[in-house]
Amino acid sequence: MDLTKNILLEDIARDSGVRFGTSGARGLVSDMTDHVCWAYTTAFLQEVVPGAKRVTLGHDLRPSSPAIARACATAIKARGMDVIFAGALPTPALAYFALQEKMPAVMVTGSHIPFDRNGIKFYKAEGEISKADEMAIAHATLLDTGTYSGAVLATTAAPLELYRQRYLQFFPAGFLRGMRIGVYQHSSVARDFLAELLTQFGAEVIPLGRTDAFVPIDTEAVSDEDQALGQAWAAEHRLDALLSTDGDGDRPLIGDETGRWLRGDVVGLLCARYLESAVVVTPVSSTTAIERCGAFAQVVRTRIGSPYVIAAMEAALVAGQRGVVGFEANGGLLLGDGVERSGRRLDALPTRDAVLPMLALLALAKEQGVPLSGLEASLPSRFTASDRIKEFPTERSRALIDHLATSRSAIDALLGDFCGEVASQNETDGLRLTFASGEIVHLRPSGNAPELRCYAEAESGERARELVRCALDRLGVTGDAP
Repeated sequence: MDLTKNILLEDIARDSGVRFGTSGARGLVSDMTDHVCWAYTTAFLQEVVPGAKRVTLGHDLRPSSPAIARACATAIKARGMDVIFAGALPTPALAYFALQEKMPAVMVTGSHIPFDRNGIKFYKAEGEISKADEMAIAHATLLDTGTYSGAVLATTAAPLELYRQRYLQFFPAGFLRGMRIGVYQHSSVARDFLAELLTQFGAEVIPLGRTDAFVPIDTEAVSDEDQALGQAWAAEHRLDALLSTDGDGDRPLIGDETGRWLRGDVVGLLCARYLESAVVVTPVSSTTAIERCGAFAQVVRTRIGSPYVIAAMEAALVAGQRGVVGFEANGGLLLGDGVERSGRRLDALPTRDAVLPMLALLALAKEQGVPLSGLEASLPSRFTASDRIKEFPTERSRALIDHLATSRSAIDALLGDFCGEVASQNETDGLRLTFASGEIVHLRPSGNAPELRCYAEAESGERARELVRCALDRLGVTGDAP
């Protein structure tokens, strides 16, 4: 091979189909070859962190992840940088270590998307890369070395231990004594760590549902099977709480004492209240109970995706605001600046984290002397639901949404008989329709997979679910446009 050959990442992205989505570069495993993964990592190192001396690297439990990590490590070593390899660990654990050690990080994970896909997330020493950084990577010109894999890696436990100490130093010792907590382990990379941490806080932990096969848990669209599992486990084991995460441990799944899974935006709201936050940054898809509860000085709405939330959090901090947190409808909480509570300090972690909201809600319930279900009962009566149509091409989703956005008659034909008159529409991210009744239906293409997502909000959980079912059923039948 000509070792002086220049290659364009744009060409690699076009030929492979591996592109940046709402959170990292993602694609089919079959397309994420050693060459593709080497190229994306090299472009990140070259364009975003060219002066770095060390890079920390980790991965989730997907079968394809270790091989992708080796290709990433090969790229890191080829640029003369040291690799701090953390092995399999939660994404926020790797990000926190990188933040504390002031080094960039690369995390191999597809999060919650199906196992035949995977991805790579990139972090600067200050946190997640921005959309501008993604553009710089996407337009990079690279020198092709001809060597894309083969790095030998030795694992260090330091990143995971630092993450553990983060929580042991902030939450009271033994505060979970007397609680029976189920941990739905499935294939989450956080499964063992979470069980160990809860035990260290005094809980009796019941491991449940562990599997060697990868399970794509989506915390925004919990399957009917997992809904039923949660209720059955709670009853069988007399649980006080049921906890789980998505595949890479940055999005929580929190069930109350009945096994009912709490919505992620409600989890974020309650966690922000526990932290006594002043400014909440969240996408347009999150519940309007955030404003209606009156607990926060300011609520900032963004497009869906952690880069947009982080950008708005940074803007608030630059403006001199404090007590800034962010969260999405998937429940992962981003801590913009440090928090002090009862004489204990929690450092900033501006990337999605599943463990903080879990512990915060358990602590809040303990302090208030109520079960987990009692926390949500204190909020305004707004309920959200979401689901998606799988294998729905992104181009088809966009064409359909564009058609609806420019045609009120098309919206009326699709949903008028079920939802009534449209009062307003918001096109910040997809199409968000607010009806005269106060109900909301929000449609958007997924940024991570060929799926059409639907979010709904109403005054009851059943009505919100009905809105989602109606919209997706009709869109699935109508095809490209109503």
